Amino acid sequence: MSEKENLKLQVNKILDERATEIIDIAKRIAANPEPGYKEYKTAKLVQEEFDKLQLPHKDNLAITGVKSWLDTGSLGPTLAIIGELDSMVVPAHQNADPITGAAHACGHHCQIAMMLGVAASMKLSGVLDKLSGRLVFFAVPAEELIEVEFRNGLRSQGKLEFIGGKPELVKLGEFDDVEIAMMTHTTSTPEDRLLAVSGTNNGLVVKQIRYVGLGAHAGGSPHMGINALNAATLGLQSINALRETFQGEDTVRVHPIITKGGDAVSAVPSDVRLETFVRASNVDAILDWDKKVDRALRAGAMAVGAKVKISTIPGYLPLNMDQTMMSHWQNNAETLVGKESVSFTGHRTGSTDMGDISQIIPSIHPYAGGVTGIGHGADYIVQDYMKAVINPAKAMAMTVIDLLSDGASGAKAVISKSKIPHTKESYLKLMRSFSRDEEFEN
Repeated sequence: MSEKENLKLQVNKILDERATEIIDIAKRIAANPEPGYKEYKTAKLVQEEFDKLQLPHKDNLAITGVKSWLDTGSLGPTLAIIGELDSMVVPAHQNADPITGAAHACGHHCQIAMMLGVAASMKLSGVLDKLSGRLVFFAVPAEELIEVEFRNGLRSQGKLEFIGGKPELVKLGEFDDVEIAMMTHTTSTPEDRLLAVSGTNNGLVVKQIRYVGLGAHAGGSPHMGINALNAATLGLQSINALRETFQGEDTVRVHPIITKGGDAVSAVPSDVRLETFVRASNVDAILDWDKKVDRALRAGAMAVGAKVKISTIPGYLPLNMDQTMMSHWQNNAETLVGKESVSFTGHRTGSTDMGDISQIIPSIHPYAGGVTGIGHGADYIVQDYMKAVINPAKAMAMTVIDLLSDGASGAKAVISKSKIPHTKESYLKLMRSFSRDEEFEN
């Protein structure tokens, strides 16, 4: 047996021995779900787990983020293992908070447990003196782009610039010391099998829209009003009229909701509000459809003589996998569960701010099974925590060994071969270019 294989056995032994404890962490987080930038209990749990491992940590990063680190004692690249703190808001979920409606309907509770499991395996297995470089264990906030109005309030108070956790942490410099990153997401898609090699994801921008009309008595004098709801409806219809022009390779998704439809049924609606994402597989398509959606929204206002205010907020960039690093992860996944139980997911039309990290450093974002239901749905339930937490923790720990053993030759090869689209500076410039507030009136 090679030394590298022996090191992998050592980290997996720790994960097996601590499996019950690691799974319990995931279950405790699932029982206390918190949406983005409100993950105070979850962050405290992570801090306590780092303390148990006697790992130093920085807290309150981008409000709730927690970052720890572990040095091998030998020079080499820094590799981050990431987990996400936040939940969705799905009041119908069986584990939803009865007051807030928050629920882990996307599996982030498993991610945090995986990340802490990898930290334990590295700290307790005795492998560090055979590795080179540095490990960062990062619990990040606010990956799910929800409660946009709340997050915009944080922006207006100067507490944030970006509404997603990882972009904000990039801006704050908390990824400046990271040269490679990985995390694993859960999946409920049967075709993904037990472990799944991931492809790409859509990026997106966020829009908040307010149509302003003129109130009047809806029965007695509607002719004296300007119906903002009619303007919004026409704006939505204009977007729908554009759908046939979406290009298949761009995987465009525009899915608006009305968050306020008026104040009283007896009054002509004068204040109507919408939110939408504009998603696509590449930055050029996002920029193109960003403009076209605005044009459609303006058309609704023009038709009835209303005013429309459109705030465009930077969201996430498309996700790109580092193929060199993913090949290491895939080999380890196949060793763990067998080649027949490992799949390839291709392109996904959802979005993640791990895409932003993948734009500035080599990154991977594979998937793990053990879950049933629909992602973000009330029936998204972890059925097998060994598959959803321990398997992916082992695959990541084994990949750490591949990357940081032999003088970190694997990590150095990843860095030398990677084709990263952006520096931190060019990434931030692009993200800021999306941000604008516009007002249109006839």
